[in-house]
Amino acid sequence: MRLYFRILRYLRPHLGVFLLAVGATFAFAGLDAFAYVMLIPFVSVLFGEGSQGALPGTGEGGLPAEPEKFVDRLLDGTVYRVVDLQGDRLEAVQGIILLILVTFALKNLFDFLRAYMVARVEQGVTRDLRNEVYDHLLELDLAFFGRTRMGQIVSRLTHDVEQLRTLLAKELARILSSVFEFMAAIVVMVSISWQLTLAAFVVIPGTMGIWGPLVKKLRRGDRRVLNLAGEVNAHIQETLSGVRLVKSSGAEALERTRFHGLTDDYFRQFVRTERWRALAAPLTEMLAAVGTVVILWYGARLVVVEQTISGSEFVGFLALSLKLYAPVKYVAKFPALVQPGLVGAERVFQFLDAPVEIRSREGAGPFPGLDREIRFEGVSFSYRAGIPVLRDIDLTVPRGTVVALVGRSGAGKTTLVDLLGRFYEVTEGAIRVDGVDLRDIRIEELRKSLGIVSQETVLFHDTVRANIAYGSPNASPDEVEAAARAANADGFISALPDGYDTVVGERGTELSGGQRQRIAIARALLRNPPILIFDEATSALDTESERLVQEAIEHLLEGRTVFVIAHRLSTVQKADQIVVMEEGRIVERGRHGELLSKGGTYRKLHDMQFRDEEPVPPPPTEGGLDRKVDASGAPRGP
Repeated sequence: MRLYFRILRYLRPHLGVFLLAVGATFAFAGLDAFAYVMLIPFVSVLFGEGSQGALPGTGEGGLPAEPEKFVDRLLDGTVYRVVDLQGDRLEAVQGIILLILVTFALKNLFDFLRAYMVARVEQGVTRDLRNEVYDHLLELDLAFFGRTRMGQIVSRLTHDVEQLRTLLAKELARILSSVFEFMAAIVVMVSISWQLTLAAFVVIPGTMGIWGPLVKKLRRGDRRVLNLAGEVNAHIQETLSGVRLVKSSGAEALERTRFHGLTDDYFRQFVRTERWRALAAPLTEMLAAVGTVVILWYGARLVVVEQTISGSEFVGFLALSLKLYAPVKYVAKFPALVQPGLVGAERVFQFLDAPVEIRSREGAGPFPGLDREIRFEGVSFSYRAGIPVLRDIDLTVPRGTVVALVGRSGAGKTTLVDLLGRFYEVTEGAIRVDGVDLRDIRIEELRKSLGIVSQETVLFHDTVRANIAYGSPNASPDEVEAAARAANADGFISALPDGYDTVVGERGTELSGGQRQRIAIARALLRNPPILIFDEATSALDTESERLVQEAIEHLLEGRTVFVIAHRLSTVQKADQIVVMEEGRIVERGRHGELLSKGGTYRKLHDMQFRDEEPVPPPPTEGGLDRKVDASGAPRGP
């Protein structure tokens, strides 16, 4: 029940419009029943039923008698006051037909109003729910996206939200309409004959009971269908984002096989679930037919043998009973019809309930500025409990210096700088800027102080100008172009078909790798952050592009504190401090020459990269004497 109440909460902002839709639905149901009630005087007038053509509910000479039944009072206040029953019979029939037409017109007007207002509620709920899920996703930390496939996220934002919308607005409106139609029909039917109404109810419990055993099967099946739909979306996204690798590996056949397997699984599960859903409809229809037969048999007896109701009343009752079974069938099917929506709601709420683990502390202040240093004090970090990625990191980075982080893949270099932006939270220890713990700084202000240029540049399907100004919405066109010139990007941007207004394509596919990097550097220059992070920013570029990017980086380094992650040791030789990491620990630190002279991990990494080049001579031995060395660096005789 808690799930139902949580779902209904999304109607609250649209309650006024929804209540208007309910009112229109109520009016529609009443007018729908009344249209069938008017068959009673129509049949009576047409066939001259009763003494001298008297109608049910009329006295001698066709004058209204004291009404005894609700249906008689209803007709007395409407049809009998408008139509001249004592005149020509054909004119009376025509008058009743005109009233029926007016009733249907009003009924359809309210049906239109109901549909329009329900559509407003549906789309309002969809908009609000998507916005809430999207806003929450943006608040979640990187660990969530590391363990959740992008295709599943997209599926829940689109397909699952659509299922929940259908449940919350469309199906809820239909169940209310069915209930109102059922109630209106029952009121009139009981007024005509309570005995015949009881006969009509003989098959209703069976109709309602058909769906009971199927609900659990359908809930389970719908959950599998939605999960498989997410897997199909995830596979499509992964394949298209890596289509270059697929083609270069000649793996088209492999990807076809994998995708066809997923779609086959989805097909089989969907058909299996719909088989159970489809089974109940004909069974319900058959029970409705049985109910109609019971009414025909017992109603004929009441008219012919017992004479407790007239033939015209029986015709009206029969028409209403046929209308009665449609809402009953829908109410019976409702638990199964809403299963996809309930499963979709569960999946959407899983995202909404995912905790935001990294927040600004209460009372957190602004970024204090960087006047002295950044300090890592005993920092340890684990993605999973008991499996440390960083261990006891102590590191001081003075303001305005360049620190290079080197080491083999998996040493923890990128994780270390991710902690600086609080993309992950330290497990032990603290990181301080001028003595202020990062956790005491508001997250949005901390991240505004960072400029990040990575190997995989992120560009959006927008103009060059918008991509440079991303994160700096108040930047003027002149400031954007100045940043592009400083990043060696103005030349190629001006040569584009629409210059700065050229759309770069999804992920910047219209540009080369070097051009994308220079736009990323221009973006960082425009933000003018005090702290910069370069994560393998030039490793995937050709020599010419790397030269241009390095020149742009020189502009960006001026007066800033910089962290450089690089596998190419040639790019970090000028760093003020080189930090060598291994298995999550700092094993060496110093300048390029100092680290080479130690002959440790850095020297090994250097020699592995430059083994085909002239070996670097060792430093002078103690006492300042030059000693000859062989190719391995070992001393040999004079």
